[in-house]
Amino acid sequence: MRAPLDLAAVEAMDAADPLRAMRDRFILPEGVIYLDGNSLGAAAPAVFNELQKAATQEWAQDLIRAWNTAGWFDMPVALGDQLGRLIGAASGQTVVCDTTSINIYKVLHAALGMRPNRSVIVAEGDSFPTDLYMAEGVASTRPGTLLRLEGVDAPTIEELIDERVAVILVNHVNYKTGQLRDMAALTCKAHQVGALIVWDLCHTAGALPVELDAANADFAIGCTYKYLNGGPGAPAFIYAAKRHHEDVHQPLSGWWGHARPFAFEQSYTAGSGIRRFLCGTQPVLSMRALKGALDIWDDVDMAAVRKKSIALTDLFIQLVEARCGAYGLELEGPRNGNARGSQVSFVHPHGYQVMRALIERGVIGDFRAPSTIRFGFTPLYVGYKDVWQAVEVLEDILRTGAWQEARFAVKTAVT
Repeated sequence: MRAPLDLAAVEAMDAADPLRAMRDRFILPEGVIYLDGNSLGAAAPAVFNELQKAATQEWAQDLIRAWNTAGWFDMPVALGDQLGRLIGAASGQTVVCDTTSINIYKVLHAALGMRPNRSVIVAEGDSFPTDLYMAEGVASTRPGTLLRLEGVDAPTIEELIDERVAVILVNHVNYKTGQLRDMAALTCKAHQVGALIVWDLCHTAGALPVELDAANADFAIGCTYKYLNGGPGAPAFIYAAKRHHEDVHQPLSGWWGHARPFAFEQSYTAGSGIRRFLCGTQPVLSMRALKGALDIWDDVDMAAVRKKSIALTDLFIQLVEARCGAYGLELEGPRNGNARGSQVSFVHPHGYQVMRALIERGVIGDFRAPSTIRFGFTPLYVGYKDVWQAVEVLEDILRTGAWQEARFAVKTAVT
């Protein structure tokens, strides 16, 4: 696609967008171009409606009865099935619960337990840090367990996979560069040597179609506060292929994962199916907020989301390189839209200051050390005109040197 020559051409793209009406289902502050949905998705009235109902009707009026009358107890599995449609998972294989970090811990332990004669975890050296931290934590509880890292112990993850590997923890989309991995191919590679694989879908779920079942994936984890718009700290999820359910044992044996949670037995007996990944009492209000967010997706075609995502990111790259290329920006990540998620990253020697200047001007992206400025494109509420206007602001900041103002050099938090 060639970069449009003028704003009218971009506005025509918006007019022809089949997802255009979805923007009205979100709350977007006036004067803000929000390109950070890959960190925290925008709010939606449907989310607030669910929260209001859960708090003022169910909790306030039904009190403890709401665990049954409002279906609170079954929400982790019900929401898991609703989310499962977006990640290519048949019912009964996905559960919403806890946090991404906790779920990584549970799944890695479960996978290692299923491969008792193997002692190696493989991960990416440039993975999002929590994945590595949790992998280190799991390894520390199992004497003799080793952690091999792509980019440290070998150039590619494929070179690290052999008969000693129990489990591979890998991001479907790299959080910094947006690089998209071939799920089916890497899963097949793992299975050829008898290893299991865990896919991190934090930068995938809600951004592009995923086919966990079709790829024969073993496990997946992910968050719901990015492209799924579940709200800050929204509960995460776990996917486990049905074929593994009877062999899975995870160490956080809380009462919600018990086969008979209300029998109050003294010893633990794991529940059946995907429920055995549950641990303690789940956050009902956060779950209900997530329900409001997931209900929006009932009307969304993921193929249309992916098509628009590629078009938005292609347009952004072309406009940035055409108008800002002389100011020290370099593309970090894939140029081919089919090889990236729904984000674009550029490196700049003063990326921190540039991003702070952008945020002050109402273009919200984010910064990742040491020099990456990152922009997430959520197709449900980002339009082509947003891309045009964001690049105009970026060009002005770079051309005028506005990012060099002293206040942008103070290292405070960047969203």
